[in-house]
Amino acid sequence: MIREFSAGVRLLFRGFALWRTRPGLMNLGLIPALITLLVLGMALIPLVLNMGPISTWATPFADGWIEPWRGLFRTAIGFVIVAAALALASSVFSALTLTIGDPFYQRIWHAVELDLGDAPPADGGSFWTTLGEGIRLIVLGILIALLVLLAGFLPLVGGFVGPVLGVALSGRLLARELTGRAFDARDLSPLDRAALFGGSRARVLGFGVATQLFFLIPGGAVAVMPAAVAGSTLLARSMQERVLMRTPDARG
Repeated sequence: MIREFSAGVRLLFRGFALWRTRPGLMNLGLIPALITLLVLGMALIPLVLNMGPISTWATPFADGWIEPWRGLFRTAIGFVIVAAALALASSVFSALTLTIGDPFYQRIWHAVELDLGDAPPADGGSFWTTLGEGIRLIVLGILIALLVLLAGFLPLVGGFVGPVLGVALSGRLLARELTGRAFDARDLSPLDRAALFGGSRARVLGFGVATQLFFLIPGGAVAVMPAAVAGSTLLARSMQERVLMRTPDARG
C-alpha cells in the first residue's frame, strides 16, 4: 500500500516534467488557476483573519470552561473550520479552474496522450461535460466540508482528525475529477471507472493527497494545476495498465 501511495505521488511530480518539454503550454494553464485563486482568496482571507471570533461564536457551550482548556479547544475548532473551508475551496477552485481553462487543459491532456502514444481518437469531453462535472465536484466538496466540521467536534482528537480527513477526502475527490478527462475520451462507463479506482485506491489517494497539499501552500494551487492535469493523465494510464496486467488474456 505504501509503495502504491508513493507511486501516486511520483505521478504528480512526473506531471511537472512537462514544463521542460512544453513550457508555453504549461504557462497557459497558469492563467485560469490564477484567476480562480484571486476570486477565492477574497473569501478565504477574511475567514482566516476572523478565525478566533468565529470559533468563539461556534462554541458558546465552552464559555464556562477554565483556561487553558477553553482556549485550546477553540483554537482546535478554529483550525477545523479553516480545514473545512479549505476542503470546500479546493473543490470550488478545481471546478472553476477546469471549467474556465478547459481549452488549455484539453491541450495539456492531449499533449501527454500524444507523448505516451496510442492516444484516444475522441477528445477529453465537451465544455458542458466539464461544467457538469464541476457542479458535481462542488456539491461533493460541500459534503466533505460538513464531514470535516463534524469530525472536528470529536473529543480530544477532533482538531487532528478533521484536517487530516479533509486532505484525504478532498485529495481523492480531486484525483477522480482530474482523471475524468482521460476516461471520457475512452468512453469508459461508470462501472468500468469504479473498477479502475477500486484496483488503485492507494495510488489514487497518493496522487490526490500530494496535489491537495500543494493547494495548501500559498500560490501552490496555481503552480500545481497544469502539472496535476498532466499527472492525472499518467495516473489514468497507469490504472488501466494495472488492470491489463492482471487480465490473463493480456498476459498471454
